[in-house]
Amino acid sequence: MRSATGADRGSHGIIGGMEPETLAGDTRPKTPSRSRIWRWILILAAAALILGVIIYQSITFLSQPTVRRGRFSDAGGPQSVGVKTIHRGDIRLVVNALGAVTPLTTVTVNTQISGLLMEVGFKEGQLVHKGQFLAQIDPRPYQVALEEDQAQLARDEATLKQAEMDLARYKTLADQTSIARQTYEDQVWVAKQNQGTVDYDKAQIKAQELNLVYCHIVAPSDGRVGLRLIDPGNFVQTSSTTGIVVLTLLNPISVVFSVPEDSIPQIMARAHAGAKLPVTAFDRANVKQLAVGEFAAIDNEVDTTTGTVRLRASFDNAAETLFPSQFVNVVMALDTLKDVVTVPVAAVQRGAPGTYVYILAADNTVSVHPITLGAQDGDFFAVDSGLSPGDRVVTEGADRLRDGAHVNVPPPQGAAPSGGASANAPAPGRHRRSGQGQDAAGKGPGGAGQGPGGAGQGPGGAGPGPAGAGPGPAGNAPAPSDKQPAQPGKQPAASGPAGP
Repeated sequence: MRSATGADRGSHGIIGGMEPETLAGDTRPKTPSRSRIWRWILILAAAALILGVIIYQSITFLSQPTVRRGRFSDAGGPQSVGVKTIHRGDIRLVVNALGAVTPLTTVTVNTQISGLLMEVGFKEGQLVHKGQFLAQIDPRPYQVALEEDQAQLARDEATLKQAEMDLARYKTLADQTSIARQTYEDQVWVAKQNQGTVDYDKAQIKAQELNLVYCHIVAPSDGRVGLRLIDPGNFVQTSSTTGIVVLTLLNPISVVFSVPEDSIPQIMARAHAGAKLPVTAFDRANVKQLAVGEFAAIDNEVDTTTGTVRLRASFDNAAETLFPSQFVNVVMALDTLKDVVTVPVAAVQRGAPGTYVYILAADNTVSVHPITLGAQDGDFFAVDSGLSPGDRVVTEGADRLRDGAHVNVPPPQGAAPSGGASANAPAPGRHRRSGQGQDAAGKGPGGAGQGPGGAGQGPGGAGPGPAGAGPGPAGNAPAPSDKQPAQPGKQPAASGPAGP
C-alpha cells in the first residue's frame, strides 16, 4: 500500500510543496521542482530590479551639481539685484502727527427768552452771515408787557410831578416859618421816592424792548448752519440746552494736533525766529493732500499723561476740503537740509554691523558699508557719513546677499539688447513661419533645426554639415518649400526626408 502511494506521488511531482518520495530501491537522481525554480527566478529578478534602481539613483545624485541650501544659496547663478546711484539733494525736517479739524467758531443758537417758536428763517446747511435772521419767537406777550410798563411810567411820572410841586410850596412856607421844618424835609424824600419809581418804570420798558429784540433771533457770526434741532410750533425755553441750530465757521478753519514734547525746542526756536512753518493736511489714508496752512499757536503746557503738547494750524479752506471734526494726518515742515547726501530707504539694512548698505563694485561684487543716518524725508534718508555721491547701492534683492557676493544687474527696462537686433528676428535671406509647415523652425526640409538643409545637421544647414553657413553652396538659401524662385547663381538647399 505504501509502495503504491509513493509511486503515485513520484508520478505526480510535488504535492503540497514537499519533495516526491521514491520507492524503496529507486536509484533515479532527484530533480528540483518547477515551483521552486520559478520562485528563485522571481527573487533574482526583484533583486536585480532593486539593484538597478539603487545604481540609477546613485548615478543621478552624483551627476547633479552641488546646491547650497539656505539663505545664501548660489543655485541659479549670481543673484539679480536692483541698484541706485547716490546723489545729493534736499531733505525736509518735518514733524508728522495726527490731528482733528477744529472750527475757530462753533455756536449753538439758543433762545434768550421763553416763548413759542413761530418761524425759522434758514435752510439746513445754508451759509449765513452775521446778523442774518434765523428764527422768530412769538413777541405778543412781550409787546403787551411793554405797553403795561409804559402806562405805569406815565402814572409814576405824574405822581413825581405832583410831589415836586408840593416840595416847591413847602420850601417857600418853610422859609417863611409858616410850617414846621420837618414837613418840608419829609416832602423832599417823597419827591425822591417818586423819582426812583419813574426810573424803575423806564428800566422795565427797556427790558421789555430787549425781550422783543430777543424774539427776533439772528446769526451771531458767519458760518454754515447744521440740521434744525427744533421745529416751528414748539415752545422753547431759556433752560433748554439743545438749542435751535448749531452754527460753525468753516472759512477759515484750524487743525489741532499733538506732537511729542521732544519736538518743542525745534518748534519754538523756529517760531521765535519769526519763521512761518507750513503745515500740510492729508486725508485719513495719508494719500491725498487736502489743504496747506501754517502754524498758528502752541498750548501752554504738556499733557503729562501722553507726553505731548497741542498745536493749532490755521487753514484758509476756501474750497472747504476740511470739515469740522474730520480726522487728518498732519505734516509740519520745520526746516530743509540743503545739498546733503541722500540714500533710498529701500537700500538701508540693519543687522550685526548696525545700519549698513551693500555697495556695488565695478566687478559686480557687493560689499557691506556701515553708514550713519540723519533725518528721513519720505523715501530718502540724509546720510551723515559712510556714502559719497556716485556710489551704487543695492535697493532690491539685498536680503539674500553677503559680503563679497557676485551679483547680476539687469539692464533698465526698455533698453535694447546688447546684440543690437532682436534675437527672434529672422536673418537676412531667410523666411520663417510662426506656425507649421515644412519650413517651420526645426521640422521640414530647409528648417532651422534637424532635417537636411536645416541650421544644424543636414547638408545646406548652418552647422557642421557640408554647405554650412559659411562658403557652402546652399548656406542661408531658402528651402524649396518656401515657394520662392531660386535666384541665379544660388542653388536651393538640398531636400530630403524630415528630421526626427
